[in-house]
Amino acid sequence: MRLALFLLLLGCSGPVRDPSERSPGGATTVEETGALAFSLPARNLAEARRGSFAVGNNLFADNWVTAPSSTSSRDGLGPRYDVPSCSGCHLHDGRGRIEEDGSMISAVLRVSGPDGGPDPVLGSQLQRRALLGLPVEGTVAVRFVPDPRGLLVPELEVTPARPGLLTSLRVAPAILGMGLLEAIDAASIEAREDPDDADGDGISGRASRVRDAATGREVLGRFGWKAGQPSVAQQVAAALAGDLGITSRLFPESECAEDDAACRAMPSGGAPEIDDALFAHLVLYTRTLAVPAARDVEAPEVLRGHRLFREAGCADCHVPSHDTGDSDLPELAHQRIWPYTDLLLHDLGEGLADGRSEGRASGREWRTPPLWGLGLVRAVNGHERLLHDGRARGIDEAIRWHGGEAEAARARYGSMPAGDREALMRFVASI
Repeated sequence: MRLALFLLLLGCSGPVRDPSERSPGGATTVEETGALAFSLPARNLAEARRGSFAVGNNLFADNWVTAPSSTSSRDGLGPRYDVPSCSGCHLHDGRGRIEEDGSMISAVLRVSGPDGGPDPVLGSQLQRRALLGLPVEGTVAVRFVPDPRGLLVPELEVTPARPGLLTSLRVAPAILGMGLLEAIDAASIEAREDPDDADGDGISGRASRVRDAATGREVLGRFGWKAGQPSVAQQVAAALAGDLGITSRLFPESECAEDDAACRAMPSGGAPEIDDALFAHLVLYTRTLAVPAARDVEAPEVLRGHRLFREAGCADCHVPSHDTGDSDLPELAHQRIWPYTDLLLHDLGEGLADGRSEGRASGREWRTPPLWGLGLVRAVNGHERLLHDGRARGIDEAIRWHGGEAEAARARYGSMPAGDREALMRFVASI
């Protein structure tokens, strides 16, 4: 009673944070706020799986090398690639950025031909590095230019230029909690769809439908900026193929174009280049990275921001909590989690549109990204650049870029007094 009265006097009336929200990853949650906040194993990870986690960690961090090599378990890099290791984009399992000089060390450029399909030469991703003796596909220069609002707009220069090429700049997202998101029942995600806005609230989320490479069936997409992958395993396999040029059982073919004889003549690290056992270690590692605990959950300003977040309508897409279902990993099963996402596709307006469709996602649609750990990106990665291309310099700019279905929520945020906006941002940083 006294606490409720105290919060009321402070202007914090309304929903009080559920006590379980302090552990957003359920029983997987760890207490860490430093550089390793995204890199620890799930707190409840069984001892029998910790060895596999350690092997996966090494595979994630170590560079792959050109075949043939005495390091046969890590050879087969390329022929063309963007980075030689997973950690090359996901430093400390965290978030990438565009460097100050415009270089894309921890980002990639997704591409399409004028018809929206894979470019006949570049495929679906421009790979900026290549093995000795093979020319690179091209280079990308990025610069951010202020718009009339003072927000930054990325401008790209692709060399050599290809007329009609559709591009989408993508920074690497943090990979914490992916196994928990995978364990949410598909039916509960699909139940939130409202593609025709039947309830008239202005929110019309759509579930992504993608091909499962293992079964050939169309299933729910959950991972990637446009929810283009259905599972952690397929996300890992796609990144190995597109970013490192490493083949796997799920994606056994090289990224070389059909008529690129020089690329196809380059040495291979095997068929596939990562065997099933090592791939399984890497997938387990990615699935069982822990979620860090929420911070300052009882601070009055954070509680006020919690209320304002909902009043603004942010929680209509950034759905606070989910329950995971069955899982082959008991550590992930039947957990109450707080990722603040609905995993659906939403039209965020022309300002964030890349003009490039991906599967069923249009150029204006993006998957709602989870917010857990967002306030720790600076501690982990030394920056606060947000959104799919890193254009936003922090939470405020990320919100101000929202349009389309999120326009009303953005307008409510913009009309708040400065102190309320600060409280809302502090809440988001606490998740």
